[in-house]
Amino acid sequence: MEEVILTAVWLDIGRSFREAFFMFWETLWPLVLGFGLSGAIQAFVSREAMQRKLGNHRPAAIGRASGYGMVSSSCSYAASATAKSLFAKGADFVSALVYMFASTNLVIELGIILIVLMGWQFAVSEFVGGAIMIVLLAVLGGLWLRGRSVAAARERVTSEEEAGGHDHQHGHCGHGSGHGADPVPLARRVRSKAGWADAATATMADLRMLSRELIIGYTVAGFLAVLVPVAAWHAFFLTGHGWWTTAENAIVGPFVAIISFVCSIGNVPLAAALWKGGISFGGVVAFLFADLIAFPLLMVYRRYYGLRMAARMLGLFWAVMALAGLATEGIFRAAGLIPAHRPTVIAPDGFSWNYTTYLNIIFLAVFGLLYWASRSRNHIEASADRAEEGSTQAVLAPHPR
Repeated sequence: MEEVILTAVWLDIGRSFREAFFMFWETLWPLVLGFGLSGAIQAFVSREAMQRKLGNHRPAAIGRASGYGMVSSSCSYAASATAKSLFAKGADFVSALVYMFASTNLVIELGIILIVLMGWQFAVSEFVGGAIMIVLLAVLGGLWLRGRSVAAARERVTSEEEAGGHDHQHGHCGHGSGHGADPVPLARRVRSKAGWADAATATMADLRMLSRELIIGYTVAGFLAVLVPVAAWHAFFLTGHGWWTTAENAIVGPFVAIISFVCSIGNVPLAAALWKGGISFGGVVAFLFADLIAFPLLMVYRRYYGLRMAARMLGLFWAVMALAGLATEGIFRAAGLIPAHRPTVIAPDGFSWNYTTYLNIIFLAVFGLLYWASRSRNHIEASADRAEEGSTQAVLAPHPR
């Protein structure tokens, strides 16, 4: 009997780690892309440029932040790192958060996964509700996230980046963006090997800083997905009470996201399981939006901005996500677009040659290149210095008459 129990325990552990791995596999290429973008922002974007583009949270800046987020297409961890870099470079805090929301919700790959696992209605709802959420975040965030708390958060992230050497200047003012004047044109910095070495080094530094949160987040998500039955999640949700059900589900959906530890695209399988079990449309949408307040992300915010600001962000995000989920269900119910049938299959159980696999192979090669560039940074910068000195001496040398 004991052997049977022990075998069952080991099987559950193995299945949990396997589930965690495939959650990681589904989000691997967005992770590399997002952290790479964060490193590039730190290396190439000047504080002055960011203040010009995202220095406030007026409609134009919010629109630009949303557009930047949509094209960046990051997972939750990488988006949080990029938003922190934008904020440290001088972007308005609310605009940086709008970027983070857009890069995790208004993205094509999320829509594709939602179509495959849950139906096209959820893919459309992600974009409709995402737009509502961004408007709410811009309005409510401007009222809630301001003053001394934001100033203290900016001082914290700026001092952290300077202490960690994220700008990687070391006397090479042309190799990065810096915090003051921007003497070297962006086009020249982007073409320089030293600039990309700085970007790679910043990328690796961010990954090292968040490696523990990443490992814990994916591992716990895998164990919860395997060991906690869907029926246990249903205990949090009302059913059969009309709009009270919708409202309660939209409010409780983000709470499930917090305690489930599941972030980014990895929360789609659990959302499909909840939808299959009878959770309301608005509750599922609010849960999908709440990937940005999963517990590992809250720990990241605390590390970036301090406990007080992290608590403010949690309250604001929760309200915005619940309201957006509630509004989205109202719109879809009025339009008759809420699906009548629920899925029977939740997620694939193995590798397959699809777009995720191809993109992961490509971005694993990109990651290898970034790793090599970060490890070879001193050699690359020394070569760049020698080339620069040679060109300077050639210019200054007297021409023969």
